[in-house]
Amino acid sequence: MKKIDKNGFVKVGPCLFRYRNGTYYGRFKAGGKEIRCSLETTDRKLAERNLARKKEEEAQIDRSQGKLTLAELCDRYLKTVQHQKPKTIERKSFIVGRIKNDWPIGKLTQVGKIKPSDVDVWLSSYGFGTASRNLHISCVKEVFALALRDRIIAVSPAAHLRSSKRAKPIRLTPTYSQFKAIIADVRAQQFNADARDSADFLEFLGLVGVGQAEAASLKRSDVDLDGGLIITFRHKTATGFSIPIFPQARPLLERLCEGKSNDESIFEIRDAKKALAGAWRRLQLPPFSQRSLRRMFITRAIEKGIDVKVIAEWQGHKDGGKLILDTYSHVNRVHSQRMAQLLTLEPPDNVIQLTAAV
Repeated sequence: MKKIDKNGFVKVGPCLFRYRNGTYYGRFKAGGKEIRCSLETTDRKLAERNLARKKEEEAQIDRSQGKLTLAELCDRYLKTVQHQKPKTIERKSFIVGRIKNDWPIGKLTQVGKIKPSDVDVWLSSYGFGTASRNLHISCVKEVFALALRDRIIAVSPAAHLRSSKRAKPIRLTPTYSQFKAIIADVRAQQFNADARDSADFLEFLGLVGVGQAEAASLKRSDVDLDGGLIITFRHKTATGFSIPIFPQARPLLERLCEGKSNDESIFEIRDAKKALAGAWRRLQLPPFSQRSLRRMFITRAIEKGIDVKVIAEWQGHKDGGKLILDTYSHVNRVHSQRMAQLLTLEPPDNVIQLTAAV
């Protein structure tokens, strides 16, 4: 019979102990330090596997960095993100500041002593929405992922965190008739010196389906009237792509390009949101944004039966239309029903029957 020590433990194998309640514990040395840990099971075989995993994890830790504090880790992390966009750096610096200032057990806590519950308590101290929570989760996971890569810890205390699914927003989208009414209203403002420029800008957004940033940066050299192409750059994804000059937009583009040299901007203004806001107020329409004009273009294209993959290419997307299919599913259902009516037993009207040669 194996002897039970004064603390209620009995050694049952190399580095393996069983407590009087049946739970197994491990005790071993790693990097000159004795490690004692619960293996969180009463099953011998599972305990042996957990012990082997724990030994492997502890062997990966660089003991020379064992006293690194959370504050020092945060400072190290911020140095690794300086190549990112200014707004991203600003956001991550803000969140890291919250980690250092609001950590429940203090910023001078050694990284190796931080538990998953500490991360949960920190997150729970804020009353933010889904989007902000997800950004905080992403940032804190990156901080501890750095500690993992640098072998300061064997397991990240933020590994259990999962981003929340964001509620699908209500996206206001004008009908084509509302769009035409808005453009006409903006053009009719006689006492607004920018009325024509604003109307041209908004009409271009709706007829070509580009965003405000793409339109604002467009130059005469980007428009090939003879080749029927517009070359633009999508700022959101930092990719260039081309758009056909649609028949509905050609008269407007020809007028805008007339007399301009290659290095001149197509538009005199970079933004028309004030003009748009004034129009929907006067017309008593919903508060449409400039982005909603792009949605109107996509919705109208789907309703006209244009292939979703082609629409995605016009938008500079590289996903073959997946994003559009997900975002505009309500339109796709209507289009799907209309397309379904084409599947009849009768031959289509646009097919010529060929007779066999005698």
